[in-house]
Amino acid sequence: MKTTSRLKFLDRYLTAWIFLAMAVGVAAGFFVPGIVPFLNRFSVGTTSLPIAVGLIVMMYPPFTKVRYEELPEVFRNKKVLGLSLVQNWVVGPILMFVLAIVFLRGYPEYMAGLIMIGLARCIAMVIVWNELAKGDTEYAAGLVAFNSLFQVFFYSIYAWIFITVLPAKLGLHGAVVDVSIADIAKSVFVYLGIPCVAGFLTRVSLIRARGQEWYEHNFIPRVSPLTLVALLFTIVVMFSLKGEYIVRLPLDVLRIAVPLLIYFVAMFLVSFYMGKRLGADYSKTATLSFTAASNNFELAIAVAVSVFGINSGAAFAAVIGPLVEVPVMISLVNVALYFQHRYFPVSQLAAVAPVSNR
Repeated sequence: MKTTSRLKFLDRYLTAWIFLAMAVGVAAGFFVPGIVPFLNRFSVGTTSLPIAVGLIVMMYPPFTKVRYEELPEVFRNKKVLGLSLVQNWVVGPILMFVLAIVFLRGYPEYMAGLIMIGLARCIAMVIVWNELAKGDTEYAAGLVAFNSLFQVFFYSIYAWIFITVLPAKLGLHGAVVDVSIADIAKSVFVYLGIPCVAGFLTRVSLIRARGQEWYEHNFIPRVSPLTLVALLFTIVVMFSLKGEYIVRLPLDVLRIAVPLLIYFVAMFLVSFYMGKRLGADYSKTATLSFTAASNNFELAIAVAVSVFGINSGAAFAAVIGPLVEVPVMISLVNVALYFQHRYFPVSQLAAVAPVSNR
């Protein structure tokens, strides 16, 4: 009971906690000179270990809830799966490319960073947004796995086309982006593979040892708060690393944030509308929408740092991605829950209030 109350307390004021975590991170990065060198000591290559650990812990509880035996059902609805494929790998990259050109054509490195965000389809935090919005957990796991495979094999090709080839064709400044399949595979394994395997092994072993009822009513409530605690920790660390730049370049932050805001909202609303039109129930429609609207900022930041450097405009633009995405997605969770009550039959409702009121 104590664990459940703690989760409800965190959940009820989640939006406020996230903004507070962002403010603490930015303030630490700006006012504490030694914080960035200290955090950078815990890095391997372009991977920040504190962020990686935070993301893995954040992802673990949702993966313990996935009914892995039901995953084959995810791929039976070819229409919804096809829509997800089109939204993630056609509409999303093209929309972000167009927005980058419209808003940042005079800032080539910012433009490249924004395009990288659009190409990196979400494999991590979408699990959290989907869970908060009461989406389909199994469907989310299936789509995330689907996107992960595409990311491994096609991200480097997409990056070359959208950052090197197309800008040059349009008379804009292009950049040579050398991203190997191994680089993408490593990112997918760290941010998706580890928590997925851990969640799967936990579920199988504990259900076998203690039974389904104990697992659902005792273990799950105990580990669930880890998601939100790790999310807040990750946000603090992430914004500490770029706090100084965010404070000193507010107009540049705004310049990058505007197209990102348009992108997230447009992708979510269009995907939600299309899912409803295809006849998907609320849980699948919500999952489809958050999967299409979210992005893998960890991969975008890692690629931007490795290609352009840690102090580059591209890396700065990539970091602004989660600065915009996190509060926008929390807001869209409430929008999704409103749509659930407004547009879906009573039989599909999960009897849940918006995040800010829980």
